[in-house]
Amino acid sequence: MGGVYWDESACYAFDEAQIDHLESVTAELHAMCLRAAAEVVAARSFAQFAIPEAFHDLVVRSWRNADPTLYGRFDLSWDGRGEPKLLEYNADTPTALLEAAVVQWQWLEDVKPKADQFNSLHEKLVERWRALAAVAGSNRVHVACVRDSEEDLGNVDYLRDCALQAGWDARPLHIEDLGWDGERFVDLDNEPVQTLFKLYPWEWLVREQFGAHLRSTRMRILEPAWKLLLSNKALLAALWHLYPAHANLLPAYFDADALSGEYVKKPLLAREGANVTLKTKDGELTEDGGYGAEGFVYQGVAKLPDFGGRYPVIGSWIVGDQPAGIGIREDASPITRNSSRFLPHYFT
Repeated sequence: MGGVYWDESACYAFDEAQIDHLESVTAELHAMCLRAAAEVVAARSFAQFAIPEAFHDLVVRSWRNADPTLYGRFDLSWDGRGEPKLLEYNADTPTALLEAAVVQWQWLEDVKPKADQFNSLHEKLVERWRALAAVAGSNRVHVACVRDSEEDLGNVDYLRDCALQAGWDARPLHIEDLGWDGERFVDLDNEPVQTLFKLYPWEWLVREQFGAHLRSTRMRILEPAWKLLLSNKALLAALWHLYPAHANLLPAYFDADALSGEYVKKPLLAREGANVTLKTKDGELTEDGGYGAEGFVYQGVAKLPDFGGRYPVIGSWIVGDQPAGIGIREDASPITRNSSRFLPHYFT
C-alpha cells in the first residue's frame, strides 16, 4: 500500500444500533477484565503471566490501593453482524490515539458533516486527566516515551496536551532520561518525578537498571502496575476460564491441544502482531519478532472481515471506566501488524 498510514480512500459506515452495541460490549468487557484481575490477585497466579516474582507484591499492592488508570483499547473482530469478538486488550501502552481522537474527527467534519462518529475520546481524556489531578496531591506529571519512536512521541505529545488542558504541569521526558538519585526518581534537571505517565511497557520497565526501585518508590505511575495483568495475553485464558462460552470471547488456553486444530498462537507479551501464528485448515501464517520466550496462549480463530483483501480490526477505547470511541486499523494480512493503515468511520 506504498507505506500509507492515514488512509481515507475508504471509510467504515455504521448505523446507530451497531454503535450502541459496540459501546455496550466495551463496557461489559471492561468490567469482566477487572473481575479477572481481582481473581488473579486473589489466587496470586502471577507465574502464568510471566511476571517476575520480585514484582508480585507490587502488583498486589497496586491493585488493592486501586491505583487509578487513564485509558486502554480493546481490539475486536466484527463485521457488523452477530457479536464482536475480543482479540486482545491493549491495556498498558495503546497507541493510534491521536488519529482516533482528533484526525478522524476532523475528517468527519470535512467529509461527512451531517453524520456522527463514535468518538468522545478527547473530551473524556481531558476530563479523566482532571479527575486524576484532583487526587494526585501535586499537579506535576512527566509524560514519557522512548526517544527514537516517532509514533510514541506523537501519542505522548497529544496526551500531554490533554493533561495541560486539564490543569497539569505536564512535562515531556524521554524514558532514557528517567533517573534514580539514590532516594527518588528524577528528571534531567534533578527535579523529582512525582507522577509519571509512561508509554513504555511495564514488562520492560521492571527490567531496567532502576527497576528494583519501582517496588518501593512513592512515584505514581500511569498506567499502574496492576495493568501488568490486563496487558498480557494470559488475560485471554483467564477471561475464558471465568466466562466460558461468553458471546464476546474466543476460547483461550495455555495448551493448543484444547482447541480443534485451528488457533491463533500469541506470545504473552507481544505487540503489533509480532510472533503471532495463525493456524487454520487452509494453512499457517506466522509473523516474525522477538517474543515468545515468556510463553504463549492459544486462542480460537475469529477471522477478520475480508473486504476485498482489506482486513479491519476495531479498536474500542476505554477512558477511566467509560467507553469513549473507536478507531479502525486495516491490513492486507489477517494478522494486524505495525504497518497497518488507519481508516476513519462514521455512523448515521
